[in-house]
Amino acid sequence: MTSSRKYRVLLVDDEPSLLVTYRLLLEREGYEVVACGTSREAIAAVQDQKFDILLCDYYLEEHHTGFEVVAAARQSDPNIPAAVLTGFAPRETYEQAANQGVVVMHKGVAIPEFLAKTSAMLKKNKGPSEPGSG
Repeated sequence: MTSSRKYRVLLVDDEPSLLVTYRLLLEREGYEVVACGTSREAIAAVQDQKFDILLCDYYLEEHHTGFEVVAAARQSDPNIPAAVLTGFAPRETYEQAANQGVVVMHKGVAIPEFLAKTSAMLKKNKGPSEPGSG
């Protein structure tokens, strides 16, 4: 990353082991990561802070989905890059993602590919955000 500020990532997954793993991978690459285990935590985070990218599990607690987090974030930043991470997704999920400009990544993706897709999504957007409210 060429900027002195780090890209800010909102990472959402209700599986604690995956949340920790993805967080560590992203932090090792120099990203500033805010990790949330529920859609409620994530929606509160996007209302209080500015992020450069969202990486959300598709299936969250109590029948919530990553698309709800994306919708909440896009109320304040309509162009924020977003991906839903899933182990399995029906065709409708891919259609919804395409309609909303959301990338679908599979949880079994190789680490280099996960990091490359994340980086590519950020390069299409502007530089890193200032921390704090936006």
